[in-house]
Amino acid sequence: MSAPDILLGLIGDNIAASRSPRLHELCGAQNGKHVRYDRLVPHDIGASWDTIFAGLAAKGYRGTNVTYPYKEKVVAKVEIDDPLVRAIGAVNTAIFENGHTKGFNTDYSGFVAAYTRQRAAMPTGVTLMIGTGGVGRAVAFGLIALGAAEIRLVDMDRAKAEDLAADLRTAAPDTTVTVFDSAAEAAKGAAGLINCTPVGMVGKEGTPLPATAMEGAEWAFDAVYTPVETEFLTDAAAQGLDIISGWELFFFQGVHAWGLFTNLPLDQDRLRQDLLS
Repeated sequence: MSAPDILLGLIGDNIAASRSPRLHELCGAQNGKHVRYDRLVPHDIGASWDTIFAGLAAKGYRGTNVTYPYKEKVVAKVEIDDPLVRAIGAVNTAIFENGHTKGFNTDYSGFVAAYTRQRAAMPTGVTLMIGTGGVGRAVAFGLIALGAAEIRLVDMDRAKAEDLAADLRTAAPDTTVTVFDSAAEAAKGAAGLINCTPVGMVGKEGTPLPATAMEGAEWAFDAVYTPVETEFLTDAAAQGLDIISGWELFFFQGVHAWGLFTNLPLDQDRLRQDLLS
């Protein structure tokens, strides 16, 4: 097999079902480029994530995506020029260039694009977000960008939620940010319901919020996209909520990452059709 024109990767755990390789291969095909996009699972490779990450540039990788549970850990390994990404404190895209490793976050921009595509300029309303890890931090700052007036945070690690709350208050003093211990309690009166935990993904089945707690909400987003129809979203749809699937975040973060990796053009409608076919 010939050497790829563009060599990319994805560092993460539990990513066997990731569709990112297919997305980037299709992006390359649109531009006549052979893209190889490797799943880099530390457990399978038999090396730590940071050892793998440190060796990518020398192996010819143009860049790599980073997913759960390494998005926050990789921040210390990259140069971040964008103050917003520094505030988010999580990186999902790294680029190797001229001896430097640059860090970006396309989960943030991807969530904003996914929300806007589904709900246009509709306000987010009071929003509950469960899970304040790497993707949760990006989504929370996305809510700020969308003008959220009130955000409620829940995490099994309350200290982590409190840290994010403090960062959000600094970034947006006019936004009310509250940490709750109970997701069901925090859901009372909420318009938006967000799952940014791994609960619901392949191998971690379940839902972080009982269906009965969804009554009265307007919309729901699940960062999980394998499977697309999670129990969380299925329950939300049954309650009549407006649904934003994790597939949309997957799509837009990938599109934005492709732009950073290559600066090559992309027909998004064609890519969407090819991915869904």
